[in-house]
Amino acid sequence: MTLDYALIWAGLIAFAVLAYVVLDGFDLGVGILFPWAKTEQERDLMMNSVAPVWDGNETWLVLGGGGLFAVFPLAYSIIMPALYAPIIIMLLALVFRGVAFEFRWKSKNSKYIWDWAFAGGSLVATFAQGVALGALVQGIQISGRAYAGGWWDWLSPFSLLTGLALVIGYALLGATWLVLKTDGAVEQRAKRATAGLGIVMLGLIVLVSAISPFLHEHFMQKWFAWPAMLFVAPVPLLVLVCAFCLFRGLQVNRPLMSFLAVQGLFVLSYIGLVISFFPYMVPSSVTLWQAAAPDTSLKFLLVGAVFLIPIILAYSAYAYWVFRGKVGPTHDYH
Repeated sequence: MTLDYALIWAGLIAFAVLAYVVLDGFDLGVGILFPWAKTEQERDLMMNSVAPVWDGNETWLVLGGGGLFAVFPLAYSIIMPALYAPIIIMLLALVFRGVAFEFRWKSKNSKYIWDWAFAGGSLVATFAQGVALGALVQGIQISGRAYAGGWWDWLSPFSLLTGLALVIGYALLGATWLVLKTDGAVEQRAKRATAGLGIVMLGLIVLVSAISPFLHEHFMQKWFAWPAMLFVAPVPLLVLVCAFCLFRGLQVNRPLMSFLAVQGLFVLSYIGLVISFFPYMVPSSVTLWQAAAPDTSLKFLLVGAVFLIPIILAYSAYAYWVFRGKVGPTHDYH
């Protein structure tokens, strides 16, 4: 049996991107919510809740981006020029955010500067990710095998909408994480934020889902043509189940249920996106097989991935296990 290495690698990169979203999403969300902390002690508590795991979470971003460059070079050469601006903005914001984790604890007289670097970096990075996603979904202009659009093609009402949606979504993830990991005033405000953000998030999911099929004929056929719609029909139903679990978890004081329900909303939204895209890397233009490197390269890289991905999963799981439970005011991870 001949293995489809391009399809295998598409699955691995899709998994890496999803892992980044569901893991780094909540610590970016904590940064987005950072300004509403009332005291320095509350801000310390919020930052300490993600300090042990945030850098490991970003490993998946490196794997996804590096994998795209190595495995699907044609897609990389088309997507990156189209999205240079939001990608560069995202990376610079992540740099400020990462530096803030270290400098905030050392610069006592200018701690407020690094508070804003952490909050601003989280907000800007998240919005830039959402804008880049929206620009990719709405389509990239191609001529031959190269990007043929303009500098500002990534900026549109739809990409701004997806940027806003991701900010709300990550903030919701961050709020449920704080309910899970903190006590006292931070936990109570996070509960109230979860309820409001959850309603807004569901509305944005409906809005983006209603617009997306009309962006490409290919999307329309996946969602509304028979029998392809049989594969996507369960997704909206499962979204309703996750929404119920989100608010039910708040009612019965089961924070893990709420946190996992929001993760489920992201996973289902991502599955819907993958179904819409397949088999294209660049919607309606370049398939994953057209974009893939030669099979010999894919085989060679797959050997490394077979060892690397389990190691990343193992040390990530170990970190979450070691730092499980509530974060107390005396905990300090800097």
